[in-house]
Amino acid sequence: MPWVAPGKTTRSKDYRGSGSFATFLIIGPVCFFLGILFASFPYDFPLLWTSDPVPDAYYNQLETHLRFIHQSPPLIARLLNIITAVGFLGFFIKLFKPSEANVLFDGASLVLYVIGVGVYISNIVKGLRMVSAGGWDEGVKVDGPYTGEVILGREDSLKVLSASNTILALVLVGVLVLQAGQWYAERKEADDTIAADEADAQKKEAKEVAKASKKKN
Repeated sequence: MPWVAPGKTTRSKDYRGSGSFATFLIIGPVCFFLGILFASFPYDFPLLWTSDPVPDAYYNQLETHLRFIHQSPPLIARLLNIITAVGFLGFFIKLFKPSEANVLFDGASLVLYVIGVGVYISNIVKGLRMVSAGGWDEGVKVDGPYTGEVILGREDSLKVLSASNTILALVLVGVLVLQAGQWYAERKEADDTIAADEADAQKKEAKEVAKASKKKN
């Protein structure tokens, strides 16, 4: 790989692996956003995971909840942007002069992280703006592959928003899985290296014993 630092491995001194501070900069924001999505799961559950009819009062409650979130003070949105930027900072640190392990695990994690940010901006933020505006009479216009345009009402729009939360949660869990996979790969490689060193030491000791026995004979 041309972008991999030459000669850099997981045993190099400047290798930034699962135990580095940059990993904390990645895992911290991901767990923070997963916590927010987990808090929204009770609201999303009746829309996506049950077949029971949902009363209108529930949609009114959910709409009030989402409007309250979107109309929160600007400080909240700025903090979310800062926490998102912290995650990108962690990726850029780990991928600066990376090893092959960094490219495989951290590169794939960065791709998922970017996808998550895209889902948040394109679906969730847009849905929150629609809820806050309250323009359900006109519906949400979405380009369709056959009709050219699809009009989504309040119920369908809220379901799309809940589905976007689920997609974002799965993407963020994928980031954690890749980071955990990096830790496991490093541990496995370290164990294999120790086992190989011990085997070499035993072979060397056996050769020395054989030489000593030949001299005695």
